[in-house]
Amino acid sequence: MWLALELQDIKYDTIRIDNTGGGRPSYYSGETPQMIWPENNNWQSESLDLVKEIDNKYNAGKLGSNLVHIQKLCDEFRKIFPSRSRPSSRAAFLFQYNGEPLWKTEFEKALKGTDDLLSDGKDGPFFGGSTSITIADIAWAPFLERYRYQLPCLHNGLEPYDHNKYPYLSKWYDAMDRIPSYICRVKGDASSWRKVLSMAGFGNSGIPPIVESNMDELIQKEIFQVLDQCSSSTNLEIWKKYAKTRPYVAASPNEEAALIITRNRNAIIKDAIHQRKIKNNNYDLPTDEEELNAILRELVHVLCTNTPDYENLQNAKRVGAFAAFLDERMCVPRDMGCLSAAHIKKIAYEISTY
Repeated sequence: MWLALELQDIKYDTIRIDNTGGGRPSYYSGETPQMIWPENNNWQSESLDLVKEIDNKYNAGKLGSNLVHIQKLCDEFRKIFPSRSRPSSRAAFLFQYNGEPLWKTEFEKALKGTDDLLSDGKDGPFFGGSTSITIADIAWAPFLERYRYQLPCLHNGLEPYDHNKYPYLSKWYDAMDRIPSYICRVKGDASSWRKVLSMAGFGNSGIPPIVESNMDELIQKEIFQVLDQCSSSTNLEIWKKYAKTRPYVAASPNEEAALIITRNRNAIIKDAIHQRKIKNNNYDLPTDEEELNAILRELVHVLCTNTPDYENLQNAKRVGAFAAFLDERMCVPRDMGCLSAAHIKKIAYEISTY
């Protein structure tokens, strides 16, 4: 639903609802997501129905021009993805009811089925062979994105983004990464999807040992992907396209990260003090608000200038520590898009190895 709104550059407000059993506003009931339509204040739920309604209201139905075929492609999901898995809003289609990951062969079967479905069309990389994104791609995207980053954590050698094993699925991932509204705002990242594996199933039941060891091995690989993201001229051009029609978005992903931090600086400083007190974490950060504010200013300066000149910083190590703290606490795309988050990760890594 979020991607459908972003694709059409529709102005909207987001109200985040606690979906884990915590306190909810008195006016809200039912499951997330829901929308309130501005013309009549009516509430509507069910993600795919909302996507279709957004397309009809604001896009003349172009995302679903062949709706019967698109619905068929959406329905294939139930046949292809694992059916006997533990339900979860964060880690769906991943775990057995005993808490262990599904068998590797189950995932390989799902990936092969998805690749075969994508291979049916010869004209373009999207579902149904389309040359542009449709409702079918929007429906599949959340699950395929999670699989891309979560499956390597579950089994060694299980890689959805494999051009040899799954050529059509890999082309689909590449095509999605060229859509500005997806990669700039809606797409999650590897570290955030790793974090939610600790919340698999109903509530937080801990991380299975095999998953935890696989995660550790992937972290180093991911930092090089982050560095590539930050230096990519293609990503910068994609960001410029995204920001061109959105005056509230910064001119570059690193400046957007600086903007979001600045807007939320008071809450960030408060959280840093709270986390230091309750966790006694290893980050070399003070608990004084003024000191934290000074460090955060330097971090924002580095993000705005996009320069690795750390020698002139008064608190270089603590700037890196604050960047690492933000990386740990941040969830992508809830807090910011993956391209902006990558620049915070980059600073944390560069200072730690400076």
